[in-house]
Amino acid sequence: MLARTAPGLAIVVVVFVFSVGGAPPAQVPPAPAPATQTPSELTINDLRGRPYSGPRVETPRGLDGKPDLTGYWRPLREAGKPGGNLGKDETNFALPFSDLGRRALLYSQNHTVDPEAVCILGGIPRHNGSGLPFEILHTPKRLATIYFYNTHRWVTIDENRQPPTSPEPHYFGTAVARWEDEALVIETVGLRDSSRDKIWLDENGNPTSDETRVTERWTRPDFHHLTLQMTVTDLKYYTRPFTFTRTWVHGDPGQGLTEYACNENNIDAAHIGPGAGAIGPDGNRGYGYQDLELPKDPPGPEKYGL
Repeated sequence: MLARTAPGLAIVVVVFVFSVGGAPPAQVPPAPAPATQTPSELTINDLRGRPYSGPRVETPRGLDGKPDLTGYWRPLREAGKPGGNLGKDETNFALPFSDLGRRALLYSQNHTVDPEAVCILGGIPRHNGSGLPFEILHTPKRLATIYFYNTHRWVTIDENRQPPTSPEPHYFGTAVARWEDEALVIETVGLRDSSRDKIWLDENGNPTSDETRVTERWTRPDFHHLTLQMTVTDLKYYTRPFTFTRTWVHGDPGQGLTEYACNENNIDAAHIGPGAGAIGPDGNRGYGYQDLELPKDPPGPEKYGL
């Protein structure tokens, strides 16, 4: 069909092609666009520890040939072990306190509101004992850990670097990492002190000092599992080093961290009392285990000889 236009304008030619028999060809519907995969919400089963039950998948490797720790990692719970307590593998789930450490623990319980409850960084080693998931982005030279509280940690991977001798204190300290065979070893020093800073060793309110040194050994034995062996050395508050081990499972396809603002609608922050509460026989914290009278005016660290 020809369409003639006014003088000076282009002529538009429209051609229709018919198959034999005069019928137009069948129309093929366009392929649907791939669905955009967005991070899914965390479920209560994820927090309770939902294991992976599928076939084993080999460990992914980075450009340097080392295990790639990148992924979204959900917690796994251990039967009969308390969550959030770095003493979970100790006798009676209790850490080996020094005399000064016991006074620091009493000070934390009587004086310090749970730092994470008022949106203060949990830091290391506490985040390694958390019951919440986290995400890792890993390159041969840098390791970024993004936590559920929209908190992040950067670690430099450098075989030739050593931790500083007199670092400025931070919640996550100063960390350097190196590879030992298949394990990424992270050494952290320069942490804050519970006797003067709002920081806890773990979710049970155990103290940590400015002399704490944390050694983490991260391994990824297969695609779906991430393991940690962490040794905490703090001879100011504890009589010996102690070790904490743990395993996480890779999230499902589409799972990942979503936006979260810790201080949004945190309406009870001003009413939270100090301390982690009584530690029950199962090693978990909480005020439901016994009646616990809290001091109305918590004393300062000088009361405890800190």
